[in-house]
Amino acid sequence: MPGENVTVWTLFFLEGFSQYPRLEIVLFVFSLVMYLVTILGNSTLILITVLDSCLQTPMYLFLGNLSFMDICYTSASIPTLLVNLLSSKKTIIFSGCAVQMYLSLSMGSTECILLAVMAYDRYVAICNPLRYPIIMNRQLCVQMATISWVTGCLTALLETSFALQIPLCGNVINHFTCEILAVLKLACMSSLLMDMVMLVVSILLLPIPMLLICISYGFILSTILRISSTEGRNKAFSTCGAHLTVVILYYGAALSMYLKPSSSNSQEIDKIISLLYGVLTPMLNPIIYSLRNKEVKDAVKKLLGKVLLAPSM
Repeated sequence: MPGENVTVWTLFFLEGFSQYPRLEIVLFVFSLVMYLVTILGNSTLILITVLDSCLQTPMYLFLGNLSFMDICYTSASIPTLLVNLLSSKKTIIFSGCAVQMYLSLSMGSTECILLAVMAYDRYVAICNPLRYPIIMNRQLCVQMATISWVTGCLTALLETSFALQIPLCGNVINHFTCEILAVLKLACMSSLLMDMVMLVVSILLLPIPMLLICISYGFILSTILRISSTEGRNKAFSTCGAHLTVVILYYGAALSMYLKPSSSNSQEIDKIISLLYGVLTPMLNPIIYSLRNKEVKDAVKKLLGKVLLAPSM
């Protein structure tokens, strides 16, 4: 309404899991361990993809990007969560909230597109192996990775810009981070434009990439079943199985958060899903790829061997 006084909040209170004080110390230990494993695992994957010449392929270029996104995504929210779990004053300033919201959205959105790109890479590698080096040349791979980053960052900037312009009738966020849906629940009035932006972006980044992934793996499965060699079939299943596991974990959590009907207890469920989505999935990515991929395991052993032999040289 014209002339209506609107409070401009400079400080927000993150309710998080304060309703369950006995659970907070358990969540702190869980989150800290998961965060450290995430940083260590993803940093190791980035390091070996850069240092090992055998891993200078499109698949590992995309995997290195995925690991970097996971580090940024968890670092945007988990340190704040860890501090707040041990503090009675669970606050965050407006600028910190805005940065946290943008980083989480941009990394999550970019990963949605990158997973579809990785599915296409596996499709070409298995369905057109002879043409794979020609089709998936380095220039194309860099362009596809760049498009993923630019699209994810721009859509996140759009969502964050609209969300921060909406007047809020409170500053207590019922979440452990400045998650956009939790912040929008404080809006003084509903915004049709904001709802449309959220819907369009969600459809662009969730069902459409998922459809492309399903189509790619439909062709991949058809090709794998025609492979006569058991060893070749097992190798194809191994490389694709790692990617599919990540896709199911990631999109399952994302769809349950952003494309589900709201309910009275949905916020508590969203907090649990966000914790798994923000801590567990990034931690599992390097573990899944390492355990299911012989090339990665060999590269890690080679790197450890160099590190252990270095002092004695």
